[in-house]
Amino acid sequence: MTDAGKGRGASVSKNVLIVDDSLTVRMDLAEAFEAAGLHPILCGTLREAREALAAHEIHLAVLDVMLPDGDGVALLEEIRAGKTPELPILMLSGETEVKDRIRGIRTGANDYVGKPYDTGHVVARATELLRAGRGAEPPPEERTVLVVDDSMTFREELKGALEGAGFRVITAESGEQGLKLAAARRPAALIVDGVMPGIDGATVIRRVRLDAALRGLPCLLLTASSQRDAELKALESGADAFVQKEEDLDVVLARFTAMLRSTQTEAERGASVSSPKRVLAVDDSPTYLHELANVLREEGYDAVLARSGEEALEVLEVQSVDCILLDLMMPGIGGQETCRRIKASTVLRNIPLIMLTAVENRRALIEGLSTGADDYISKSSELDVLRARIQAQIRRKQFEDENRRIRDQLLRSELEAAEARAARELAAAKSALVDELEYKNRELEAFSYSVSHDLRAPLRAIDGFSQALVEDYGDQLDATAQGHLQRIRSNAQRMGALIDDMLLLARISRAQVNREAVDLSAMASAVVEELQLGTPDRQVIVDIEPGLIVQADRGLVRVLLDNLLGNAWKFTARAAGARIELRAQPGDPHPVFTVKDNGAGFDMAHAGNLFQPFQRLHSNSEFPGTGIGLATVRRVIDHHGGGIWAEGAVGQGAVISFTLPEVRKPADS
Repeated sequence: MTDAGKGRGASVSKNVLIVDDSLTVRMDLAEAFEAAGLHPILCGTLREAREALAAHEIHLAVLDVMLPDGDGVALLEEIRAGKTPELPILMLSGETEVKDRIRGIRTGANDYVGKPYDTGHVVARATELLRAGRGAEPPPEERTVLVVDDSMTFREELKGALEGAGFRVITAESGEQGLKLAAARRPAALIVDGVMPGIDGATVIRRVRLDAALRGLPCLLLTASSQRDAELKALESGADAFVQKEEDLDVVLARFTAMLRSTQTEAERGASVSSPKRVLAVDDSPTYLHELANVLREEGYDAVLARSGEEALEVLEVQSVDCILLDLMMPGIGGQETCRRIKASTVLRNIPLIMLTAVENRRALIEGLSTGADDYISKSSELDVLRARIQAQIRRKQFEDENRRIRDQLLRSELEAAEARAARELAAAKSALVDELEYKNRELEAFSYSVSHDLRAPLRAIDGFSQALVEDYGDQLDATAQGHLQRIRSNAQRMGALIDDMLLLARISRAQVNREAVDLSAMASAVVEELQLGTPDRQVIVDIEPGLIVQADRGLVRVLLDNLLGNAWKFTARAAGARIELRAQPGDPHPVFTVKDNGAGFDMAHAGNLFQPFQRLHSNSEFPGTGIGLATVRRVIDHHGGGIWAEGAVGQGAVISFTLPEVRKPADS
């Protein structure tokens, strides 16, 4: 079904599915992925790919678009609609049509690399997807050392010594290759030879120190120079340690481990300047466009090619790039308008944009830069100049991103500190307010009792002397005078009851709820007995459901029943065949208790205000009261975390329903 991957050792853990009809491509990528510590599973057709997906746990897929038995984008659709919809997928296909790239990404590809490709670039992109994806993490690099030396013999000797000391080693034969590997693999440390073709070791270290993502990487510089200032020059380049190459490998290893002990690698800081970069090249000339593509790929960039401004904007809608090369003179919307649209976009405006033109005059330069371009270069310039300009713009962008990240961190830190200060101040204010409220409540309570005592004394005097007048001089007073005295006594008694009820309401508002098992049925029966003793001539049918048990505060429940049953008793005083019921009905999540009577009732238009203090729905002469009883009941229910509501009709009675959480009704014994 599949080509066998090589080197399936114990260290290989993450499976990468490679689907491409070219055996050369499959084997090239297999070798590169194995070197990166990944396990390639190779397929040449859609059928083989489907079988591999069913048989293996796949952590990342690399898909070609054109396959012998179908379309790779169709397989991508199947994966997104199947059992592994979040599998990271990298499309790898030719750059013949921009529409293929756009179609692949819009279908769900995480990334897209055009052919011809740079192998290191593909592996680096895949590693980034693994790092960012949910499916897997790249192989651990905590003990990985990157050795950069142009001598194969010395590289292998040093690699053996490091592996013997427990390190994992990756190697590069040039400074340029070493920087790319450092960006892609993020090793724990770097050992680099001082003298190499191309860029030397000191330059490699300087570039590492200028790279925000790599600047904390511990670096050991090797040199064959015996000059006295060799170590000074090494350390001036930014190296953490320096070793002569002629030293014994044990000495090199000792200096290296000592360097690791004395340095601490900084946390990863995003993308490195040397990590894989994608450049969008836009030009209506196929010849120049492909010349640009070859230059970019030689530098390790993924070249995305567009033949017009319209195509460029379509690509940018679906895929991010690190730099844009834009021809000034093109048919369609042209380079200037394309540049304006890019720089007007909040998403795209920070992408470095270099304007290219065959027109070499001052006016063209000014027009190019005035549209928002970050740089301007003539097409006749040397390609080395173009390479340097691209690298400079990408490096500038990285520094800006790093500064923006630092500013964001500082702002977040300041915001968190401000929030913490505000939280402390709010907590202190709340504490002070609670203390003040408790103090005021104590003062108010003391005042209330003092006032109630002071009010009760004259009220008792008024009531007592009025009664004395009636008893001692009643036969000397006419009926009108006796009526006046009786009304004085009645109002004094009502005022006393009102004071008592208001004090009770205040006490309940501050009362603590001490829950215990309370026999609601027995307590209701006791209340009814007391009501019957007060009005022995009343004939009321009382139906109390037996066995009602509640987990509640005993004292508060008594207050609740006194008021509810007392109201029902009072409002049925004129009803023929007066009847009062107390029952429980199933409810969600708690049972619902009801006190029902067939008395005076009330208009439902007033139901919303029924439980507010001093809300009287009947005249006091007809049904005397203070208007505080149902408000007190509401406070009791609120303290228990329950609910209460009422239904009724004038002349047809009322039903008061309430809940008390943690209620249970035991089985009949």
